[in-house]
Amino acid sequence: MKKKIFALSLALVLALSLAACGGKKTTTLKVAASPTPHAEILNQCVDILKEQGIELVVNEYSDYVVPNTAVEDGDEDANYFQHVPYLDDFNAERGTHLVSVAGVHIEPMGLYAGKSASLDAIPDGGKVAVPNDATNEGRALLLLEAQGLIKLKDSSNLAATPNDIAENPKNLEFVELEAANVPANLDEVDVAAINSNYALGAGLNPVEDALVIEAADSPYVNVLVVKEGSENSEAVQALVKALQSDAVKDYINSTYNGAVVPAF
Repeated sequence: MKKKIFALSLALVLALSLAACGGKKTTTLKVAASPTPHAEILNQCVDILKEQGIELVVNEYSDYVVPNTAVEDGDEDANYFQHVPYLDDFNAERGTHLVSVAGVHIEPMGLYAGKSASLDAIPDGGKVAVPNDATNEGRALLLLEAQGLIKLKDSSNLAATPNDIAENPKNLEFVELEAANVPANLDEVDVAAINSNYALGAGLNPVEDALVIEAADSPYVNVLVVKEGSENSEAVQALVKALQSDAVKDYINSTYNGAVVPAF
């Protein structure tokens, strides 16, 4: 009897050991993201990655600085909120070592009516709100130039500022604000250049509400970013595949109706 009990106990111990050895270890992947649409898009990948033993944790940030420093410092594994011109500028200014691993979508920037109902209605000396970070400000000025409101000294300069304006026939006054704060100040200016993610967050529909919007061939593709050296991580590559899947493409197209455009 004792031998039988011992044999059963030994068999149970071996079975549990084999189960433990054969069990799939869960990997946690922490990604910093802007709430809309980045976090929403990432959340479509949670179940896809879960099936592969990867727990995707999406942490939302409302600014454009901390998500990068958090990845640089190792507090986050990746981020998803920015385009390459902004990333390149950030690395150059801050000495960070961040790299793009995949392009996901484009958020066309738009010009929105504030006190003036149309671009033609902007008065002499009218106020225009623009993002104050280097690349998005240049992007806004290029959009204004495309509408004939200003002329830049160099239209290829993606980091242009109001100091780079050669012609300003309406004597526009530029109100430089953090990109996240531009929508809240719409009533204080004649028009405002707003990134689509912040427009959506403010309840604006870029396709319906913008006076004009960037063309779909905009070079400002939003990318998944990691610290240099992590590009080939199994979890990161699994996320890239999920973000560029047909399921995510269908979600973007059906959810944002042109305000966010897949770039893959």
